[in-house]
Amino acid sequence: MNQQQRSALLHSSSLFPPPPGVKLSYGTAGFRADASLLESTVFRVGILAALRSIQTGSVIGLMITASHNQVSDNGVKIADPSGGMLTQLWEPFADAIANAPDPNSLLQLLDDFVKKENITLEGGPAARVLLGRDTRPSGASLVEAAKQGITCITGGTAIDVGVLTTPQLHWMVRAKNKGVEASEHHYYDQIVTSFSYLMDNIPRENSSKDVNDKLIVDGADGVGGEKLEKLKSSLKYLSIDVRNYGDGVLNEGVGADYVQKEKVVPRGFGPSDAGIRCASLDGDADRLVYFSVLSNSNKIDLVDGDKILSLFALFLKEQLRILDDKANTSSYKASLGVVQTAYANGASTEYLKQLGLEVVLTPTGVKYLHEKAAEYDIGIYFEANGHGTILFSETFLSWLENINNELSSTSKGSDQHKAASNLLAVSKLINQAVGDALSGLLLVEAILQHMGWSIQKWNELYQDLPSRQLKVKVVDRTAVITGNAETVVVSPVGIQEAIDAEIAKYTKGRCFVRPSGTEDVVRVYAEASTQEAADSLAHSVMVIVHQFLWF
Repeated sequence: MNQQQRSALLHSSSLFPPPPGVKLSYGTAGFRADASLLESTVFRVGILAALRSIQTGSVIGLMITASHNQVSDNGVKIADPSGGMLTQLWEPFADAIANAPDPNSLLQLLDDFVKKENITLEGGPAARVLLGRDTRPSGASLVEAAKQGITCITGGTAIDVGVLTTPQLHWMVRAKNKGVEASEHHYYDQIVTSFSYLMDNIPRENSSKDVNDKLIVDGADGVGGEKLEKLKSSLKYLSIDVRNYGDGVLNEGVGADYVQKEKVVPRGFGPSDAGIRCASLDGDADRLVYFSVLSNSNKIDLVDGDKILSLFALFLKEQLRILDDKANTSSYKASLGVVQTAYANGASTEYLKQLGLEVVLTPTGVKYLHEKAAEYDIGIYFEANGHGTILFSETFLSWLENINNELSSTSKGSDQHKAASNLLAVSKLINQAVGDALSGLLLVEAILQHMGWSIQKWNELYQDLPSRQLKVKVVDRTAVITGNAETVVVSPVGIQEAIDAEIAKYTKGRCFVRPSGTEDVVRVYAEASTQEAADSLAHSVMVIVHQFLWF
């Protein structure tokens, strides 16, 4: 790092002093806090994004959002060249620079890191960073802080792409680095075209009057609602009533997180919506859940991420079966895998296994799910909270393109040709960079039409086991060490045996504990055959955790 670069960094960072007494940590969600505390952090993440771009020689994304958090919060996270999350290897560096107490400390950290990672700041590729933000009022000033961070690295270019959903920014980064047109317009064009293709391919025998073309969507008063309100006129076969798309307070009594946790109707919904298919996005539109309003009640029948995953798996498995039925495609056996965390309802895992699918568990966090799903030709992952997507391997897509071209010339319109075309359309409709509520919603709608299913029929795939989640305040959450995808406690010694003894008392009992990633609590998740039993099991295990860890 030459003297000119060092001087520029020292000067710029002096303009963004860190708030005293605040320590932030980078996780799956990036940095999040009250927006008033974030200017320094966002500036420094701008520097990080520029360095990551130079190191990889690729476009990097920087998104300013706090997703489902309250409107006074904000956050910042990085999209890597693949469009996915920032590599875990850089997370400790992100923590270190965010918490550096002064410009000189920051400069020393940057100097050491640049040397360690062999990042060339002179004569190498220039940094290119796409900057996006959601609709939060604090977003505009934080974008300016990010720009300052990016451009204080010599040659760094900040490309402000405006107000976007988080998945749109991730999609653009992935597309840019694949050499594909990557504007918001191209995003819409790709998902609308793919959706229309799938809808045109619906088997006549599966057309059903049970599948109403009307869908009501809760936009969480966030960016996703705004985007969908503009997009809906482009969609054939689907009538969308978007509510909560900017006329209320972001995430207040609305949104996927609220609906999934509280299991009640969001603001703006009521008894008159009973029986109609409804969906809810979260604040930055990377989560999606469905629900139906119960008659004369503010309660709902929730269709969460587990059931979205099951619907996708069922459809994709059927398309692969149709291809496998034909001798001339037997040379390639595509691997289809499903990835969940321990928080997935046990009934969903059992259902997927009964379908003959390979189901694997990972630790909680999208970065773990995404990495595991990428090991399959088709890897599907979803969390119950509605965040997830489908990944297709390049090898499989290349094979599929060849098969589709061959069938287009020899047996166009055959079941096999339609199956190959459907799989290709799904790969283009779904956002392979990250969970995307808009593209996921369109895929759900297309598959329900293919199946001829109402939301009630979909919800009957399996019956969720009653569950309960609790958290226990502890002195030191790091005292809990888990293994086997967080399903067992390795340390303290003896706690897992005590938990197992409690689980054995309940029919269909299942329980695990894991330390929070952000606060000094241990989270408890329990399932059993009845709600009363699940509540009792969770409470008993909470007592065990307290006994072992309150010291």
